[in-house]
Amino acid sequence: MGKLNVNLCGIELDNPVIPASGTFGFGYEFAELYDINILGTFSFKGTTKEPRFGNPTPRIAECTAGMINAVGLQNPGVEKVIAEELVKLSKCFDKKVMANVSGFSVEDYVYTCERLDACEQVGWLEVNVSCPNVHGGGMSFGTSPSAAAEVCAAVKAAVHKPVIIKLSPNVTDIVEIAKACEAAGADGISLINTLLGMRIDLKTRRPVIANKMGGFSGSAIFPVALRMVYQVAGAVNIPVVGMGGVSSAEDVIEMMLAGATAVQVGAANLVNPYACRDIIDALPSVMDKYNINSLSEITGGALNG
Repeated sequence: MGKLNVNLCGIELDNPVIPASGTFGFGYEFAELYDINILGTFSFKGTTKEPRFGNPTPRIAECTAGMINAVGLQNPGVEKVIAEELVKLSKCFDKKVMANVSGFSVEDYVYTCERLDACEQVGWLEVNVSCPNVHGGGMSFGTSPSAAAEVCAAVKAAVHKPVIIKLSPNVTDIVEIAKACEAAGADGISLINTLLGMRIDLKTRRPVIANKMGGFSGSAIFPVALRMVYQVAGAVNIPVVGMGGVSSAEDVIEMMLAGATAVQVGAANLVNPYACRDIIDALPSVMDKYNINSLSEITGGALNG
């Protein structure tokens, strides 16, 4: 059987499959369905300094080959995540977990990352810079190379564990932003976050989602995500975690050939809670089909082709 293990920022993973933040809760919910220790790791629900109720409902809309969500970072806040959620997780998951962090100021990011960095269970800090900068007119940190770099540099100065910056695709030049984060000390780049989309109810003639627009995810966005992973992986010298519409073992391998070291699975978990388990189970046979002996050796295989 081919070798599935990969190394992400100095930490060995049994395989490259990682459930994406916001689609896997804090893990223990899925542990009731299967042994989540088969995962490479997972990125837990986006966590902020203070508790957040999230956006008004309705905040989910179905689409062809995807969905739109505007949940609004609903979470109990970092102190409760540490005191309650990670304690529950420790009873069913014995690997390092990826902590996904959001914030509305540089100070928010630093505080939350410092708190999670001190947790033994946390292996990586995945810093989501798609949040609106309350001190910068509400524009996302991730739409500006300088703003994204500022967050990255501040967090890196405050923590010891690998920092992976999660980028928004809703920009003109994602490569420029990725390179700015690398220059600011990022240990890795995660991409892509959701695209911006909307649906309109034909009966009411109003947007389906109360927030009007939300994050578009699902298999429909895979070609866009693959293109951005390919572009960024070819421009930086740090690991890339690829995601966006991944729903099969073949998708995982395609993402890795585009330059991803590891691959996150998002919306597919909401359609099929066993999606990641099924992908991991299918990887060996797909590797055999394409004469792949080791997944760690195929990363970026398409970049020079």
